[in-house]
Amino acid sequence: MVAKILSINSGSSSLKFKLYLMPAEVVVASGQVERIGQAKAHFTMKTEAGKVDEDVQAKSHDQAVSLVIDQLLAHQVIKEMMEISGVGHRVSNGGAYYSQAVVIDELVEQRIDELSALSPLHNPVNLLGIRAFKKLLPQAMQVAVFDTAFNATIPQANALYAIPYDYYEKYGIRKYGFHGPSHQYITEQVQERFPTMSHKIISCHLGSGASISAIKDGQTIDNSMGFTPLAGLMMGTRSGDLDPQILPFLQEHEGLDIQEIKNLLNAKSGLLGISGYSNDIRDLEKAQKEGHQRAALALAMFIHRIQTYIGAYAAELNGVETIVFTAGIGEHDSYIRSKIMQQFAYLGVRIDETQNQANELVISQRDSAINVLVIPTDEEIVIARDTYQHFSH
Repeated sequence: MVAKILSINSGSSSLKFKLYLMPAEVVVASGQVERIGQAKAHFTMKTEAGKVDEDVQAKSHDQAVSLVIDQLLAHQVIKEMMEISGVGHRVSNGGAYYSQAVVIDELVEQRIDELSALSPLHNPVNLLGIRAFKKLLPQAMQVAVFDTAFNATIPQANALYAIPYDYYEKYGIRKYGFHGPSHQYITEQVQERFPTMSHKIISCHLGSGASISAIKDGQTIDNSMGFTPLAGLMMGTRSGDLDPQILPFLQEHEGLDIQEIKNLLNAKSGLLGISGYSNDIRDLEKAQKEGHQRAALALAMFIHRIQTYIGAYAAELNGVETIVFTAGIGEHDSYIRSKIMQQFAYLGVRIDETQNQANELVISQRDSAINVLVIPTDEEIVIARDTYQHFSH
């Protein structure tokens, strides 16, 4: 059955979309609304007919959603709203409730809302997008695709925290892991392109949010993020792992309340917190060249944390066949990739710097014991496939 499916990724001030013709997986249109809520928002869209790039009004997610549909109609990508059969929404946290994509009903909405406590930066805005599309496209099937779903296979021994077991039973406190659609896409790509090297994969999703997954025979056995997307690697503005005793210490000595601590860890830490300069890796690399010591320190810490997780996961997998870099930093930053992989010469990793500089698919030398790849992620196609699966059944 042929269907037009929208893949949606709602952020706090942005809404990214791709319209697919399924099951052919043809991208009919793609784009985003940026700076939602500001005086001037910005809209970009690519279609077969060309590009749209203009300042617009979008004071809310409702307005942003209306704008997307209006533009699809205006540029004759669709003739009427009824053509859109399904909308797939990326949702950060499905908690213990969901290990796969689900059709959204009132109960699913309630649970996404309830799980906002675990993903305060993501679940609430994911829900705004869901409600806006439900209102505008009541005929379309709405499907939630969870960042946590691909990580549902993490075994208990890897997932539980060493706090009283009662809290796991009572509140579901455990590692959920995130960036599931991205790690799933990378796994499928490696299986398809390098089948003999796909049994033990370490997938490095490095962007403003960053996570690493250990994937054995197509299933996640560990992910660097935890109960929330705050754990694991140092990120753009997020702290990643830290000694939990730091929190009561700061509460006591700085007089911080719970909300201020959450804000500190989520919005003021990571690359920004250490450098005091920027959360953007490109700014920091430029500053490092100009002698900015804290920018250099932030980069060194970022690289070190990634190396630590790759080393741990190589042990956990009992060896690694393929290491993949993906997402904004992973796909485009040859300097970061090169510095990370220098540490693994002892495992027989040999990087081809010419291929690395060019962001080629394979950046390891022919004689490298481990395949090192750069694969652009495509979370939207995973969302579209999961949505279409529900629609076609």
